[in-house]
Amino acid sequence: MELFTPEFGLVFWMFIAFGCLYFILAKYAWPFIIKSMEERAELIDKGVAYAQEAKSQLDNARAEADKVIAEARHQQAEILREAAKMRNQMVENAKGEAAAEAKKVSETALASIEHARKESEKQLRQEVGEIALQIAEKILRQDVSNDQAQRDLVDRYLNEVQTKN
Repeated sequence: MELFTPEFGLVFWMFIAFGCLYFILAKYAWPFIIKSMEERAELIDKGVAYAQEAKSQLDNARAEADKVIAEARHQQAEILREAAKMRNQMVENAKGEAAAEAKKVSETALASIEHARKESEKQLRQEVGEIALQIAEKILRQDVSNDQAQRDLVDRYLNEVQTKN
């Protein structure tokens, strides 16, 4: 029953002990805790700002890549139109000649177009293969097993994208 009705002396000494503890914590512990919390908050704010900057750089790089892809598709369509135009012109020229000569020229032109198409496909495949190998080589050269290596890799590629712009 003493716990529910403490004596005056016990309350007095508990108040003195609480006051001493409060004074020690207020003098030494709380400034350190508050400083640590402020430093942590500042670090988190810097991290958020860095992440937002990296995201905006990545968005810019994606937009640039989309622009390059669109231009490549436009060039591809232009090349196909020119090839079709050249083919039609060759066919029209061949029709004007004699029947035997027209057949011979037509076969030669078709073989030439097919060869040029195969050659351009071969060249395109080689270029795509080389680019893919270069990308894979860059990725495989990197050790991304820890967080610091991943951050360094992302920073370096972001710097490369910035310098190319």
